[in-house]
Amino acid sequence: MDIVLFVLGLIMLVGGAELLVRGASRLSLSLGISPLVVGLTVVACGTSAPELAVSVQSAMTDRADIALGNVVGSNIMNILLILGASAVIVPLVVASQLIRQEVPVMIGFALLFWGLAADGVVARHDGLLLVGLLALYLALIVRQSRRQNRVTADVCPAAFGDRKAWDDHWAIQIGLVVAGLGLLALGADWLVEAAVAFARHLGMSELLIGLTIVAIGTSFPEIATSLMAAVRGQRDIAVGNVVGSNIFNVAGVLGVSGLLAPSGIPVHASALSFDLPVMIAVSLACLPIFFTGSRIARWEGGLFLGLYGAYLAYLILAARQHEALTTYGWVLAVFVLPIVALTLLVICWREWRLITSTRQRRRRR
Repeated sequence: MDIVLFVLGLIMLVGGAELLVRGASRLSLSLGISPLVVGLTVVACGTSAPELAVSVQSAMTDRADIALGNVVGSNIMNILLILGASAVIVPLVVASQLIRQEVPVMIGFALLFWGLAADGVVARHDGLLLVGLLALYLALIVRQSRRQNRVTADVCPAAFGDRKAWDDHWAIQIGLVVAGLGLLALGADWLVEAAVAFARHLGMSELLIGLTIVAIGTSFPEIATSLMAAVRGQRDIAVGNVVGSNIFNVAGVLGVSGLLAPSGIPVHASALSFDLPVMIAVSLACLPIFFTGSRIARWEGGLFLGLYGAYLAYLILAARQHEALTTYGWVLAVFVLPIVALTLLVICWREWRLITSTRQRRRRR
């Protein structure tokens, strides 16, 4: 039965992603809002609905480890796995707005959450702060996009094709979005239920289940949506979905969970010392990657995928207390991570040199 639920859930996720991407992209044109903002808001909040449902339910039933692990694991996965796989399929063009505004906001929320969790719990007042900041952020980006609606109207027809289509009416577009979200939510629920059953048979802890199985399961809407958007050429939605989902996961999912949890969300020392710093480091890694010509190249996507594989391997070894854990951790700390950090620094340095030289040539002219 678990296998049947897993397969049916996966099918629903793919179908729901197709409906959601089509409906959201057409709706953005009808409302005069850019596809990037739709990816950051409607699509991101919608594909994060499974994380919200799972984390709130877990927090209210004294299973806060799953709630916390779900969000942290999903954010790490969104960047390393989803962006990585999307970029391997087709290089992703990154809008300048993401580089100068959305990615710093994502990093800021991650740092804020780490600071709020430093005392070992995300209390109700912490949750209220996160939700309030999220509301202000969403209002800001929608207002910014509405100011640019004339430019959007000129650009979007070329991006999305002929306006005279069966889904031209806003009511049909909203219906596609709602239907897609419904399929994504139901498919994710079935997939997570089956995945958790598999994990428990393997004797995995609740924190590890949240960081891996539940995080992967609830992130399947983001996976399906971003991959489908990349294949369909909706690259703004593909990238905006990931960044927006990470912002919504921290500010919205953990914020609401902290508000509704009877005693707040406890944060274990292991999460403070390892998982949260990894989430922040992964978020920081976006900046130099996005700087390279405002695009994520295939080799950069492959780098993200490799890092996610290394992270999963470490979690599994740690959960099993495998004898190879010490050696593996030493190799990561001494060789792999420094090399990756050096690569990112070189990328930043080269891009800075390129920008500086370009400005100098313009001044000479």
